[in-house]
Amino acid sequence: MRQVILDTETTGLEPRQGHRIIEIGCVEMVGRKHTGRHYHVYINPEREVDQGAMAVHGITNEFLADKPRFAEVCPDFIEFIRGAELVIHNAPFDIGFINHEFRMLDASLPLVESICGVVDTLVMARGRHPGQKNNLDALCKRYGVDNSSRELHGALLDAEILADLYLIMTGGQTSLSLGGADQEAAAEAASIIRRLPQDRLPLPLVRASESELKAHEAKLDEIAAKGRCLWREQ
Repeated sequence: MRQVILDTETTGLEPRQGHRIIEIGCVEMVGRKHTGRHYHVYINPEREVDQGAMAVHGITNEFLADKPRFAEVCPDFIEFIRGAELVIHNAPFDIGFINHEFRMLDASLPLVESICGVVDTLVMARGRHPGQKNNLDALCKRYGVDNSSRELHGALLDAEILADLYLIMTGGQTSLSLGGADQEAAAEAASIIRRLPQDRLPLPLVRASESELKAHEAKLDEIAAKGRCLWREQ
């Protein structure tokens, strides 16, 4: 399955009041693995950014002045998300803004829901943790995801963080605790996820020594003597 984890930043909270998208960040996964492909763009919204929104994401009108309009980036954006399952935190917000941009540009453009599946991780989190905070910062703390570089909201960074959270939230157990502790406590005790640099050197390949191979075979002999040894039936 091809999934695209998506986040946007906007000039304000409500497209019906004329607010627009100013940043789109997408991370691609196939078969629950990062492919290394992403889509990221800043957009000139052709209007002012609200001060309240600017306080959240830090993106200024001056920064956006020379950025492309939505009409210029729309074809590449649609091509990137088409046919994927979108994973979004509070999907109605982002989908509402994207569909608003589509309608403003060309009424014949398809709605997002007609070309993509949509998974809302906020709905998922509320189902798992009712009555608790379920924004990205709260989920990062709960599941041990490192968001130390997230001083302000940013669409691509938030999409990368959400990808980590989604894999944990949909992957079942996150630690080897066998004592019956609940999943949240186990998750908080799990090691913090840290992204490795893309230019890191390959890990060395360490092969088993002769003595280690003999010890392995001896252990298999011991298992086989008590019944079936599945390792030798492969």
